This record gives sequence, structure tokens and C-alpha cells, in this order.
Amino acid sequence: MKISRVEKEIRDTPYDKSSEHHHARLKAKLARLTDEFEGPMNKGGGGGGGYAVRHSGDACVVLVGLPSVGKSTLLNALTNADSKVGNYDFTTLGVVPGMMEYKGIRFQVLDLPGIVRGASRNIGFGKRVISVIRASDLVILMTDVSRPKWLAKMEEELYAAGLRLNGEVPRINVKKTSRGAIQVVDAHKSFDKEMVIEVAKELGFSNAVIQLEERIKNIDRLIDGLTKSRKYMPAIRVLNKIDNKLEVGRGGSDDVIFISAEKELGLDVLKEAMWEKVGLLRVFLKKTRKGVADRKKPLVIKKGASLKEVVRKISSQMAVDVGSAYIWGEGARFAGQKVSLGFKVFDQMEVWFGR
Repeated sequence: MKISRVEKEIRDTPYDKSSEHHHARLKAKLARLTDEFEGPMNKGGGGGGGYAVRHSGDACVVLVGLPSVGKSTLLNALTNADSKVGNYDFTTLGVVPGMMEYKGIRFQVLDLPGIVRGASRNIGFGKRVISVIRASDLVILMTDVSRPKWLAKMEEELYAAGLRLNGEVPRINVKKTSRGAIQVVDAHKSFDKEMVIEVAKELGFSNAVIQLEERIKNIDRLIDGLTKSRKYMPAIRVLNKIDNKLEVGRGGSDDVIFISAEKELGLDVLKEAMWEKVGLLRVFLKKTRKGVADRKKPLVIKKGASLKEVVRKISSQMAVDVGSAYIWGEGARFAGQKVSLGFKVFDQMEVWFGR
């Protein structure tokens, strides 16, 4: 297999200044071959083969972990689901959904089949499981107290599948051109420009202006910035089956959350972390300027959105007719402040769109 041969060559080639360019080309080639092999898995989508899941709610959360670490028990504790629970491997042979509501946000939580070593190479339902992970909004990486090191191992497996958990997208701007070959703009002097050109060619670029807008510290991150198949996702690390209730909650240098799904300990900390990670805001609408906002059914929108996006979500026609809004809440300078639709939404904003 081509991928195995390239991986072996990377391992067998000593890395030094003289082999730096060669290593960079090999890693770029490996990324290209992996993308070609994985195909649809790297494009999001629902997975197929009984793993396609219709999303509902405001955010989709997946439970990812080894077989028998308590994912089904956690799903049942968090939601109204009734996932089969057992103390043997591969109890869950499909995707089991449940719905959790927290702070007015509806979280669809999916219990996935246990992930194993080699999942990125399609071992143990790997390809289908990873495609469901890619289509979600938040990953909960989960193991138990007897296998804590598997948190890092699972993250490595997902990294190999192109998933970048809790990572930031490299600030690399690529503008394809019709001529002029490959030009590199790198004010931060991250790499030899010829090496960037070689990597770009290996990834399929022929004519483009590549601008590195930050200092890129290693070749892997350069390749990530030039490869469309990378998916950047928030993640939470969870250690289950904690017996002592004094030990539950956040802890450790890796910011792991300790829980007991069976005893329902530490779940309040986990729910709060889920809320923080998905980056959603609640907007409460008023029907009249002097009326009371509907706080039972918030309009949910992504952090960083403006009021214009709120209006569009309500009605495309309304977006044409409305030019300003009146807002209430901690982010307003005073109650009923008039703002433009370019104003950024804050959590629990109350708003009336005047005409």
C-alpha cells in the first residue's frame, strides 16, 4: 500500500538539515494519499451503512471512547435515551441518539461504537464512526480510571484522520491564480520558501499566492493550512468510573473532567463544559417594545454573530425591512438601547426589532 510505504520512508529517513526538504515532501505526499484513501470520510457527511444520523437540536455532541468505558451509561444519564448497557465490548453496534437540554440549549448527544486503535485506517467501524464525528459540533473523548492514557491515544487516532481537537486553524491565505506558478509571502520567515513551494506542489497546487499570516512552527501545521480536509473541533476529555465523589469535577494538567456516569457524579461540571465549548448564545425576542421577552424558547445562534444574522434566521423578508433594533441585557449600555444590525449578539440578549 502506498500509504504504508511513505510512512515507512518517513520513519527510516533520519531528520536533519539536509533531509528537511525531503521530509516535508514525504509528509505532504502522505497527507495527499491519506485524503485520497479516506475520500468521503474527510468531507463531513453522515457516514452511511446505518450510521447516518439526522441532526436535531441546537448542537450535536458525540461520545467517543474505547469499548466499555461507560458511554451508554453517560448517554442515559444525560438524556432521555435508553441505550443498551453492558459490561462487555461493543455493546453499542450503531449510533444511539438522545436529547439533553441545558440553559435553553438542546444538545443532541450521540453514543458511538467504541473506537479502537487503527480507526483512522477503518479498523473496528473506524471510517463510519469518524464520519459521524466530523459532522458533529463537539467531541467528548472518554475513557475510565483504569485506562487514562487512552485519552491521548484516541486523540492521536483522530489526529491521523484529519481531526484537530481544540486546535486553531492556521492563518494561511491561499489565492489560486491562472498563471505565475507558486508565490510565497512569508513575513515571519517560517520556512525556506522553496520548501513551501515543494509542499504545495505535492498537495496539487500549480498556480497560487500563498501567504503565511502567522509564524508557522512546523511542517505538519503548514500542511494542515494547505489541506481542505482538516476539521477543527472543540473537545472535552472525560475520565469515567470515579468512585470518590470528592474527586469528581475538573482536574489535572490536561483539564480532564472526572465523572461517575453510573452514580451521576460530576455531570453538572460536564454539562457546563459542554455549554462553554459549543459557543452558542441565547437571544430572547420581544413581540412589542414594551412587552416581555419570551424566555422559554430562545433563538440560538453562534458566538460572534451580529443582529443581522438573527434577523435572517427569523425571516429573509424581515432582513430587508428592518434596519435597527432595541436591546436589553448585560451587554446593553442601558435598557432599550437602539443599535444597528451590525451589533454583536451577547448571551441572553433581549431584542425588539422596530420598523
